[in-house]
Amino acid sequence: MRLVYPAVFYPCEECGYTVEVPDLPGCVTEGDTLADAILMGEDAASGWVLSELEEGRAVPVASPIHAIHPDEEGFVSLLTLDMDAYAEKYGKKAVRKNLTIPAWLNTFAEQQKVNFSQLLTEALTELYQKAQ
Repeated sequence: MRLVYPAVFYPCEECGYTVEVPDLPGCVTEGDTLADAILMGEDAASGWVLSELEEGRAVPVASPIHAIHPDEEGFVSLLTLDMDAYAEKYGKKAVRKNLTIPAWLNTFAEQQKVNFSQLLTEALTELYQKAQ
């Protein structure tokens, strides 16, 4: 899933640029250069969105870029978030799933000391990677 959010960039003497993402409350970061600020903005916004997704909350809808009005010194640009790549790299939250398998298969798997969670995670990860 790719998302695009407008961000406001404010030049500052001490840090280069401060970046605020108005649609993501409290999402603020800094970068020493404009290029660094863009990367930091994408990272901060991706982390903010991933946190919402992991908590089962809806992702905020992005405002149109023309609806964002910074102070005099600031300017607006767009940040592109690759949530699939970010979640693959940084997603940590596990979700409990109940499942049903045949009793004979359960007996066999337990004899083999199969870690069901690990096996299912590996199989689903492989399936996900093939689908990309």
